[in-house]
Formats: sequence, C-alpha cells, structure tokens
Amino acid sequence: MKIIILGAGQVGSSVAANLVSEANDITIVDIKPKLLQSLSERYDLQTITGVASHPSVLAKAGANDADMIIAVTNSDEVNMVACQVAYTLFHTPTKIARVRNLDYQNNTALFAQEALPIDVLISPEQIVTEYIARLVSVPGALQVLDFAEGKAQMVTIRVAADGILVGKKIADMCKQLHDVDYRVVSIFREGSAIIPDGDTLIEDSDELFIIGAPKHIKTLLKAVRQKEKPVKRVMIAGGGNIGMRLAKILEKTYQVKLIEMDVEQAHKAAEELKHTIVLQGDAADEDLLIEENIDDTDIFCALTNADEANIISCMLAKRLGAPKVMSLINRAAYVDLVQSDVIDIAISPQQATIGSLLAHIRRGDVVVVHSLRHGAAEAIEAVAHGDRQSSSVVGRTIDEIGLPASTSIGAIVREDDVIIAHHDTIIQAEDHVILLVADKKRVPEVERLFQVSVTFL
Repeated sequence: MKIIILGAGQVGSSVAANLVSEANDITIVDIKPKLLQSLSERYDLQTITGVASHPSVLAKAGANDADMIIAVTNSDEVNMVACQVAYTLFHTPTKIARVRNLDYQNNTALFAQEALPIDVLISPEQIVTEYIARLVSVPGALQVLDFAEGKAQMVTIRVAADGILVGKKIADMCKQLHDVDYRVVSIFREGSAIIPDGDTLIEDSDELFIIGAPKHIKTLLKAVRQKEKPVKRVMIAGGGNIGMRLAKILEKTYQVKLIEMDVEQAHKAAEELKHTIVLQGDAADEDLLIEENIDDTDIFCALTNADEANIISCMLAKRLGAPKVMSLINRAAYVDLVQSDVIDIAISPQQATIGSLLAHIRRGDVVVVHSLRHGAAEAIEAVAHGDRQSSSVVGRTIDEIGLPASTSIGAIVREDDVIIAHHDTIIQAEDHVILLVADKKRVPEVERLFQVSVTFL
C-alpha cells in the first residue's frame, strides 16, 4: 500500500515506524529537515520537506497514485486542507486527519464528502482520555481494551508476588473462579510471549492478557486483586486538553481534584467543570499535595505536556501515600524506564493512537486494532465473512484454522453474546473474532485468513 504521512512529529513518527515494517511504500512530509533526516536514517522510507497542504508538495510526495493520506501535523487546519487538496486534485481514496479542536469535532457536517472530504477523523487526546477513563473504572488493570463496541474487554494484569495467582496453573485459576467466563490468551514473561495451556504455571511479575465480557472481567479482577480498594477519589495534574476532558468524564462518578499551574487555565477549568475542585499550583509541590490529602487519594494522574514534570509529580505522590499513580509519557523511550514499582502505569499517547490508524490500513475486515507491548504485539478484532468454500475461517473449528505461531483467538462476539474460544469452537459468518498476535510480523498472515476469495458474492 502506498501511504503518505503528513507530519513527522511523535504521532507521525510512530505511524511510520509501525507501517514501514509491513511492506508498505511510505513517504513522510514535514517542514523540519532534521526530523526527516533522523527518520530516513532509521527507516526505509522517503522524505519530502515542505508544507503538507501545498499541492506541489503533495504531488512531489506521490499523491497522484497514493492509496492513503494520513495527516497528523500539529495544525488541524493544515490537516484538513491537505485532505481537501488530496481529494480534489489527486482523488486519493482514503484520507485520515488528526483534528484536535472540539469546535471542529463537534460539527461533523464539516467532514462530509461535499464539504471537507475526510474519511476518518482521529483525536489522540480523546483516545487517550477514554483509555485513562477505562483504567480508572477497572482497578488493578495495566491495560483495558474494548472490542465489539464494549461487549468484550481484554485486560492486562501484572501478577503480584503476594497475590493468589503465583505458583498456580492456568487450569487451577479457572477452577478457583469457575463462575467467571474468561480466557488467558497470552502471558508475557521477561519480554517473551507464551501462549498458555491448562498446565502453564503462573509466575511472579507475569503479565496476563485476559479476555471476557466486562462483567466477568470485573469479577475476575476483584477476586485476584482483593487488596485493591474501590476508586472514589482521583487527583489530576494538568488542566490541558486531556486533563480537562478526563475531569469532565470522571466528575460524574468520582470525587475529582485538578491541579493546574497556569492561572488563566485554572480559572477556565473552574468555570467549565461542574463538580471538580480546581487548584491553582504546582503538582510537584509537596506541601500542596499534603494539604490536599494525597494519601487519601485513590489514583493520581499526571497529564501535563512535560514528561519530566509528570514523572516527578507521580514519584512524589507515590512517596506521600498515593496507592496508584499514572503518568502520561510522550517520549516512547521513557515508557519502559518509568513503568515500575514507583509509577504504576505509563501511558503512551502514540501507542494508544496507533491502533485507530492501523484498523483502517489492515486488509480483511479488521475493525479494531490495539497496539500492545510498545508495538511488538497487536490485539485485533476481525469480522468473518463468506462460507466454508470462500473463507479460511468460517465453518471451521479453531483447531482447523491453522493460526500463525504466537497467535491465539481469545473470544468471539456473536450478535450480543461473548463466546470464550476453545479448540472446538466453530466460527460462523459475521462473527467478530478477537485475536492476540504476540509477534507483529505474523499480522499479514492473520489478515489473509480473514479475506474471502474473489468468488464470494
């Protein structure tokens, strides 16, 4: 597939890194030559220096025969105009744009084909906000991923040394929680993936990837995280786009405090938020945190634009008694370094966003993609079409399919039912099949499984 990426910032660079390894022809456009030089040294792609919305620049980038344009510059207006130019002059089939401003997002009529012809709108801030909100609502999980419009969930939990799972076999875990319908689809141990069976032993610090209906997931987490308290109080550091959006969602259910350094932004937050206590000050001010009872806060979320400020405020909040701290980390290299016993969850906006883009690039009817393990693995929701003659999956048991190595099917969503997958489960037409692909190199093989033959009508 020939793809032009407009913008070589954090999102654009992450998209390029993910797509360039999948035999795509990638060209990336930016106004900063140094950013482009760095990317061209690391990846096999073409670079063009120039303003992304200019017709001459798009022509030079190969828009005449491009399959897709992904506009993710820092300017909403440049992204929107670039899509318009791509549609009008070059007839580009698929146009994806990052649009962050709520004024634009709330007026969807703007993005009709007869207006601004954008096929897919993405808002990293909204994606990250919803991701954090799910983490808050499911205590004990490192990740919470939705599939089939929320009918199924995949969660990641880290096994604690003093928890009830250490030393147990997967089969024993299932017996202990016999009323809960779920499946452990993968275990990551010391950076390597294990596709478990009933005899697999669970070890300290294992990361378990578990899938099921949301009600069963909540029951499971409650059982394995007995020391985890229900969340009542949340403190947010940072009143920017993500902090404000998160506070608006959480204040309906939780007691929320928001700390914002900038006086003007703090006043704006106080006016817009209905039930949130807004504090003007520094989230890394020890006296302020103590005064605001940080030790009585269930979750502390650091969501400023500065990685270092987020890390420091989280470390301080943890030292002062906050049981769980989350930090927004924009620099991907920092994520593994800081996610530890000190910072419970490091949130990468790039990894949260990349799945939204990949779902529109995958072949076969792939409707949801979640990037896992910093891009090394993927959780995929694919729709099975056709019949036994035209499809490699429909009418077959999971054993018969011949899944690629390091790939497992966790669940099937059939209309409103979540069916936990077993070796003899038969896939039917229009099933939503949820897979975990522990080795991303196997994704093209999974895509091919869900493509119907040309004879299918």
